Amino acid sequence: MATNVSNRTGNVKNLRSHSLRATKKRQKLNLQVVRLENGKKVRKSTKEIRELLKNAKAA
Repeated sequence: MATNVSNRTGNVKNLRSHSLRATKKRQKLNLQVVRLENGKKVRKSTKEIRELLKNAKAA
């Protein structure tokens, strides 16, 4: 089972109707299961995965 390592939180935004009535809506994170170098499976957001790949490519 993959463990959730992401410490990011989702966003809160307003849904606007034609009458301009505001209702709160939560935008959840796009969490993906990734296998790390040591073989552990973790759940990270896609933004964090992209950062990991970019840093690995630069090094």
